[in-house]
Amino acid sequence: MDIQENIVNKVASSGLITFNLEDYLDKSDRILYDIKDNLFHGLILKEQDFRAFVKEHDWTQYQDKNVAITCTADAIVPTWAYMLLANKMKPYAKEIVFGDLNTLDTILFAKSLAKINVEDFAGQRVVVKGCANPLIPVSAYVEVTALLTPVVKSIMYGEPCSTVPIFKRKD
Repeated sequence: MDIQENIVNKVASSGLITFNLEDYLDKSDRILYDIKDNLFHGLILKEQDFRAFVKEHDWTQYQDKNVAITCTADAIVPTWAYMLLANKMKPYAKEIVFGDLNTLDTILFAKSLAKINVEDFAGQRVVVKGCANPLIPVSAYVEVTALLTPVVKSIMYGEPCSTVPIFKRKD
């Protein structure tokens, strides 16, 4: 049996660019603030009690954290209550959104991906790395595809050694 002397790494020489969404993952703590804990009997928001809570609460615990504000109880919460929370968290929190942790992740990725210079990928064959960190929402894959499609030669999903074709520019 002959031993091949020159092993050629076809993946390395293919000219593929790997786009790893993990590089755009905000690794700061993520917190879900559920306003249901401020409801009287889990049903209604009493303005006087809520304002007292807001005045006395230690907001420094949100320092440099990403916060999603929501209400998981089946209650009607006035919009101003969410606004008041956002106002008090803003001096400390890194990011504040209304919604659940998935919404927070979607917004964090959208902001992070908006900073990339898509022209750096012009005419390139790009593999969007798959099977990554579970904190990467599907929305990030959709976002990066929408951003890169106008400029790249092709987009694939997966790993360079095993990809699923997503888009190929017809010349």
